[in-house]
Amino acid sequence: MKGSATLALINTVRDRCKTCYQCVRECPARAIRIVEGQADVIPERCIGCGNCVRVCNQHAKIAVSAADEVMALLRSPHRTAAIVAPSFPAEFAEIDASVLVGMLRSLGFDMVCEVGYGADLVALEYRRLLDRNDGRRYIATTCPAIVCFVEKYYPDLVPALAPVISPMVAAARALRQDHGDALHTVFIGPCLAKRREALSEELQGEVTQAITFAELRTLFDLASLTPVQIVPSDFDPPQAHMGAVFAVKRGLLKTAAIDEDLITNDVISAGGTYQFEEAIREFAAEGMTPRLLEVLCCNGCIMGAGMTTEASMLTRRIRVAQFVKQRLRDLDCSQWKDSIDRFSALDMSRRFLAQDQRMPMPSRGQLAEILQRMGKTKPEDELNCGACGYATCDEHATAVYMGLAENEMCLPYAIEQLHTTVDELNLSNQELASAQEALVQAEKLASMGQLAAGIAHEINNPLGVVLMYAHLLLEDAADNELREDLRMIAEEADRCKSIVSGLLDFARQNRVIRTPVDVNDLVVKTLRALPPPDGIEVRTECHLEDPIAELDKDQFIQVLSNLITNAYTAMPEGGTVTASLEGDSDSISLRLSDTGVGVPAENLEKIFHPFFTTKQIGKGTGLGLAVTYGIVKMHRGTIHCESNADPAAGPTGTTFTVTMPRQGE
Repeated sequence: MKGSATLALINTVRDRCKTCYQCVRECPARAIRIVEGQADVIPERCIGCGNCVRVCNQHAKIAVSAADEVMALLRSPHRTAAIVAPSFPAEFAEIDASVLVGMLRSLGFDMVCEVGYGADLVALEYRRLLDRNDGRRYIATTCPAIVCFVEKYYPDLVPALAPVISPMVAAARALRQDHGDALHTVFIGPCLAKRREALSEELQGEVTQAITFAELRTLFDLASLTPVQIVPSDFDPPQAHMGAVFAVKRGLLKTAAIDEDLITNDVISAGGTYQFEEAIREFAAEGMTPRLLEVLCCNGCIMGAGMTTEASMLTRRIRVAQFVKQRLRDLDCSQWKDSIDRFSALDMSRRFLAQDQRMPMPSRGQLAEILQRMGKTKPEDELNCGACGYATCDEHATAVYMGLAENEMCLPYAIEQLHTTVDELNLSNQELASAQEALVQAEKLASMGQLAAGIAHEINNPLGVVLMYAHLLLEDAADNELREDLRMIAEEADRCKSIVSGLLDFARQNRVIRTPVDVNDLVVKTLRALPPPDGIEVRTECHLEDPIAELDKDQFIQVLSNLITNAYTAMPEGGTVTASLEGDSDSISLRLSDTGVGVPAENLEKIFHPFFTTKQIGKGTGLGLAVTYGIVKMHRGTIHCESNADPAAGPTGTTFTVTMPRQGE
């Protein structure tokens, strides 16, 4: 039929596909395309071997069913024959052969015949082909998946395909000779590729439809047929002889009495995914010179993908052998020979057509570019681990070039991408945590600012009155004891005014007025304006090539003053203060270190909180570092504190690091 070359034999259930690439690994035709992590079968490249169905543990690969078409045929007035593949004893071990035939008749088939008889006819044709000794080399064509593989991927070998029909077609032709061309035939067997063979243009009308043993079981279930209700029946003639062993590996050679001589190598037999590829490749390279290469895609038809049994290959082989022994005991050999003579003129030939599916191969440079995209820049990066489904990294890169694979299929590449993503997420998480911390701090400052503004506004005026009258009374007082009391009142009122002033400074929303500032000069002048107490040494270090930055000069002086004052306070026994400047083209950093008593670890998270102070009562308001933090943040900068207060852990001291952008927004 037209279009059989692109007939879809296998579908993908996308929700079940887990991107294990097992189907890619087992597909000899490279007919699996990975798109967005999903493995789809390309119909025009597929040879119908069914390996992907067999190996998919998730059942994501499903054979396309023709059960509905067969049921429609059985309901029609057409006379229909079931032709059953020789591998049926391996599948239906729980059902006697006569019961299976009875079930097929109950299903609606008018006739039930053996494909094994067609195998007898085919075996004789191969015997005659070799006896001609015409000097040609042949590839056996009993396996439709092998035929399809040669047509698609070794089109130059199409002339070497033995011009002999398969046992399925031979059985159908024999039945039509006896019963007329109006007879419809349905092949039932273990092979998915048989459907494409049955519907091919070259064999149009030979076989009406083909289904697998798995589909037959589905039909039995739909019809509610069970062995207990069936009247046993025998196969319709002609019945098989040695052709019944065709389903087993080397069955063709056994049936045709062809010797696989290990010395002459005139005949070589191979089977299985990897062996058949290698055998055909060597046959094409003329590395082998056999007259006949008998090759199967599976390890015998008993291992076909259309079977449901989970029995081992040995068990399946034994089941077929037991049936063949029984058949040979019961078979009327003279009647069988008569039927062979009757079909001696049957046309056993067929032709094959090349359907080239080969793709252009990439150059070495193109491969290197693809490998580089997968992080493989040198030979030792090519692990050839096979996790992608391809044997080597070069094969994977070639598949990427052909549009069959994706870079992400490479496991080392995916792991490296995962590590990169994790690192990026960690960085984002750290930035988010820092931003969250800054937001919490800003919310605290805003709340405290509102409270501070209210308090300062309410007490500033009455405090001014108290302070004014205290000074007036102090000027007029003559009594020394009274003057001392009034002086104390005035001093404490002045201190309250200083606290209120600090509250107002903390509460007000200052604007940042940026101007170009020589930061090093500003640090030196601020230190000069704040001379250190006795016993404290001040050092300055400048590692800036360009000391100019756009800052609010007054606010930055306030930052410096607060940090320097705190450093002096932290060194009551003396020590060293070091102010160091460094930076790059985007930012500058001030590191102000002291060798003082340090800040205990439990207090480090609190030092920027408003009103938190470690100083003695009356020595500080707890607003200096909170104001400093606010100024730094308004400049879009950062401030960080490192401190050690435990002499056992090393030298004590504190370092504040303030980083500011050189330019404003």
